[in-house]
Amino acid sequence: MAESILKPLFESYTGTALTEITELPASGSNRRYFRLKGGNITLIGAIGTNLQENHSFIYLARHFREKGLRVPAVLAVSEDGQAYIQEDLGDQVLFGMVAQGRESGLYSSVETDLLRRTIEQLPRLQFVGAQGLDWKNCYPQEAFDARMIDFDLNYFKYCFLKATGLEFNEIELQEDFEKLKEDLLKEDDNTFLYRDFQARNVMIKDGEPWFIDFQGGRRGPIYYDVASFIWQARSRFPEDLKQDLIRTYLRALQQFKQVNEDKFRSRLRLFVLFRTLQVLGAYGFRGYFEKKPHFLASVPYALSNLRKLLETPFEDYPYLNSILSRLASMPELNEIPQDHRLSVHIYSFAYKKGIPADTTGNGGGYVFDCRSVNNPGKYEYYRQFNGTDPEVIKFLEDDGEVFTFLDSVYKLVDAHAKRFIERKFTNLQVCFGCTGGQHRSVYCAEHMARHLKDKFDIKVTVTHRELNIEKML
Repeated sequence: MAESILKPLFESYTGTALTEITELPASGSNRRYFRLKGGNITLIGAIGTNLQENHSFIYLARHFREKGLRVPAVLAVSEDGQAYIQEDLGDQVLFGMVAQGRESGLYSSVETDLLRRTIEQLPRLQFVGAQGLDWKNCYPQEAFDARMIDFDLNYFKYCFLKATGLEFNEIELQEDFEKLKEDLLKEDDNTFLYRDFQARNVMIKDGEPWFIDFQGGRRGPIYYDVASFIWQARSRFPEDLKQDLIRTYLRALQQFKQVNEDKFRSRLRLFVLFRTLQVLGAYGFRGYFEKKPHFLASVPYALSNLRKLLETPFEDYPYLNSILSRLASMPELNEIPQDHRLSVHIYSFAYKKGIPADTTGNGGGYVFDCRSVNNPGKYEYYRQFNGTDPEVIKFLEDDGEVFTFLDSVYKLVDAHAKRFIERKFTNLQVCFGCTGGQHRSVYCAEHMARHLKDKFDIKVTVTHRELNIEKML
């Protein structure tokens, strides 16, 4: 069905036959995404059943592109509005590129630089993006308003607070909610509120951030997106990094609006509180009601943010402050559950430097010899590149031997992963070796990692030993 919808769009726009269509991992919405290939052209196709949401994304994307903002170009739309094709920004998502910092709580200089580059673009989205924007095209509503605040506060109350079993006086809590709502609405700037400004919605292309999934945006206050990005629960930003990112944002903001820093920080603090309540509501709904335990695993991180916030009490909302203090101190909500999922560590390496050691003590897994695949490294031109570079990828894929090799590898490793998951094993190692550990083994390790991550609920780490690169998916 997807091909019948997207094929005519692709071929009509490009004048090239569609030769390959690959579905991409699902997002949190009802939209489905596909990578479309024909000749040397690669585009992304999207199919969504919510026509209003599709319209909002298409309108906003085209408006933002006209303003010179870094968003994917929408190239063609089906007559019924159900499908569209857009520019392919690649596979590098900020969320994955800062995984090491997120897991350890210690962010490298490279990760920190990517985060700074991202948040310094936010004022442009908010101010330039709002210029000439017809807010009637926003979905599901035009602006951040009292109704939206009510929805999110009730989300917290009914989906999280009540589910914890903590007793509270609903009348007193509602009185503080009303005061908080009044304070949140005190400013009404004509700026764009992204609504879901977070690392999963940022692509990195040529080292610069590009932005996706802004279809829920509307007119609203600048503080909301700053709070969403810096206080995202699982990011685990250290306090000094949070302050660094705030300063980075404020410097970029000066180009569009002169602000009093003390007033800005005071307003931001309110939106951090509001955003934290909204996030806890989402975790409660997904965890308690939809029975998805990995959302409940994020609760301790959100409560850690909340405890830091409550170090300075919210004196204007005394009852809410007391309820949140009790919540933040509940031991059963603050235990970070151990992650017992299978952990697969994938290596690329050079045979002349030896096979990677198994550090888990299992002594199991695979070592695959990639030297049967045609070697780009025997040509001088390709020696400057590695298996993640487009030049090498094109060489290997045009040759085609690597597909046959990986098809066999996938079958073996899939069976192993499936059985290890059933038996509650925690570690599996998969190694790819070649002559220099730079081209074929790197390509195969990358594709194995994405294949496993898309197919199983597991942890995947990739180490390119000879390139001195390690990352978590």
